[in-house]
Amino acid sequence: MDQNQTTKEENPTKPLNHTSSPSIYPITVTDEEHGPTSGTRSSPYLRRRRCMIGCCGCCVAITLLLGIVILILSFTVFKIKDPSVSINYIDFTDFDAGLGTNTNPISANITLNANLAIKNPNIASFKFKNSTTDFYYKGQTIGVAYAPNGEVRAYKTTEMNVTLDVLTDQAAKAAPAFNISGLVFGQDLNLTSYTDIAGRVNVLGIYKRNIDVMLNCTYTVEYSADGFESKTTTCVADTA
Repeated sequence: MDQNQTTKEENPTKPLNHTSSPSIYPITVTDEEHGPTSGTRSSPYLRRRRCMIGCCGCCVAITLLLGIVILILSFTVFKIKDPSVSINYIDFTDFDAGLGTNTNPISANITLNANLAIKNPNIASFKFKNSTTDFYYKGQTIGVAYAPNGEVRAYKTTEMNVTLDVLTDQAAKAAPAFNISGLVFGQDLNLTSYTDIAGRVNVLGIYKRNIDVMLNCTYTVEYSADGFESKTTTCVADTA
């Protein structure tokens, strides 16, 4: 027996241990949608998954962006502001004086014309209902004027005329101080008025607000041979 054969007998070759060696076969993974696959995910599946994640991220980002934009607009453009009311002028026309009764020798009918301006600073129209204007002399009502409903468009100003016929002989009964026979030419007459305009602003059906605009005015009127002439007018507006 030669030397090589003796060495092989002394060092026999160990059999392969299949349990400790790595498998040469790929591990089969079952996918419910695509059936058995290899250990790594297929490329179409990964692409679809990335697309779904990207779409979800875009939807979340767009929703957050829209929420931020709506929040900013609600505090700026869509914020409902109070309309303002002012009086442009007041005129006393159709002054008609004549003989009255023993208690009120002079009977005078006065037509009062007032021009009101309603300014709407909102992005939506301001719709208002029928309004009333009460006129007072020394705390006593001498007449009430009515104005129809209307609408002021966005960022516009609308004028509204109020006409009132004051029958001085009847007003003197309600307010004894209002007596034309007690006035002399050049004497001032102080009148006050109160106007209440109730309306609503509706922005895109989302932002709604009911607004009451109130206007208090004081007039200084001069009595002359030609009738009454307005000298000064002071108005203060308020909202609720």
